[in-house]
Formats: sequence, structure tokens, C-alpha cells
Amino acid sequence: MPMTPTGTPSDHGASQGSRSSYANRYFETRLAPNPHRRAVWRHICAYLERWIPPDAEVLELGAGWCEFANNVRAKRVVAMDIDSTVERAAGEGVTAVVGDCTDLGGFADDSFDVVFASNLLEHLERPAATALLAGARRVLRPGGRLVLVQPNFRLDPGRYFDDFTHVAIYTDRSLHDYLVSEGWEVTHLEPRFLPLTMKSRAAALSFLVPLYLRSPIRPLAGQMLVVAEPAPGPGGA
Repeated sequence: MPMTPTGTPSDHGASQGSRSSYANRYFETRLAPNPHRRAVWRHICAYLERWIPPDAEVLELGAGWCEFANNVRAKRVVAMDIDSTVERAAGEGVTAVVGDCTDLGGFADDSFDVVFASNLLEHLERPAATALLAGARRVLRPGGRLVLVQPNFRLDPGRYFDDFTHVAIYTDRSLHDYLVSEGWEVTHLEPRFLPLTMKSRAAALSFLVPLYLRSPIRPLAGQMLVVAEPAPGPGGA
């Protein structure tokens, strides 16, 4: 099954099926190079530091252009994607892995402190998403965290399927309940986190991102942020 790359939210997606590349011409239509991604993700990573300690070992799923992996401060960063783009995009100190995010069998149990994914689950059919969540739970150490940035259908349903590779719908409520049903405890949820897309001239105004994230209003938000930990007991840690 596919993985989705992490560009500017939600300017990315994935192929469908088990192919080793993205959907035909996906890079030209939804994942074109964007010079502003790096600056935007630098600010996003700074915001996420409260859940990602600098001594953490981090696994990013669906890393794509590696904007998160290249900007997060961590002891060790592994960027995984089904497309070989990840190998040339990974920066110094980032380990690139080409592989399927629904099969984390190449990683040992309890080998990461944080598993991160941006705009990924909506590209996966439910069995594949469930396999991904089970794999993430297995590779996380006790006290580890799953950090997800996802489009929130509740906030911008009219543009949710502008990405032709979207196959699943999530809202802040349904994603919360889905994670709980799969053995996770949601510890933090921001229904309004970021704009649905930054494919506009406003993307050049990356210096405004910290101000936006500090705002209690966040106009035009279409992305949510969810942080979860494996729940104790059956199905959890």
C-alpha cells in the first residue's frame, strides 16, 4: 500500500495500490517543488518540539521531500517513503528508507520515541491504515508518541477531494475515535491547526507561521493535529 509525502500541508499524496512510485504525474499535479516548504516546516517543527524531545529517535512515514525530517531536532531521524524521492531529499544526518509504511517489519520493537506522519492516512484504505497504526505502536518505546497532521474534513469538505488520491475521510472526532479503537490514547488534539493547503502566494509569507500557530482563531484552517500514545492494557502498550 502507498505512503504519502510530506510537503506543505496538504500538498502531497500517494499512489494507490502496492506500486513503488506515486500516481502518474502526481509530482506535477499535487507535489510540485515548492521553495517555501523548508521555511514553513522549520516553524512547524519548532511548534512540535513540545512533543518531540531533542534526544528522541524519530520515524517519519510518507516522508516524500523530507521537509519534516530535515528540520526536526532529534537524536536520530529516519525518513521512510514508498518513492525513491526520499533518498535524494533526505538531508545530512537523516536516514532514508524506501519502503511501505504499512509494513514496518524492518524496524525492531521499541526502537523509536516518536512516529510522525503528515497527510497520510487519508490516502490509505482502512485495512492499510490499521496496519500502519499497529506497526507504529509496535516500534514505539514505552512513553512514545504518534504525531499526526491530517486534513480535517469537517473544516473544508469542499476541497477535501481536490487531491485525487484521497480515499478516506477523517474529522477531528472520527480520527480521535478511530485511534482509540486501535489501542491509542489521544493526549492532544487541535481541530484547527494549519490551512488545508499552502499552494498560494501566501506561502511565501512563512514568517507569519509562528504568529498563526499562536493565534486562538487560525482562519482558513483545514488541517488538524493529533498526538497519541499507546494505551495501556489489551490492544495498547
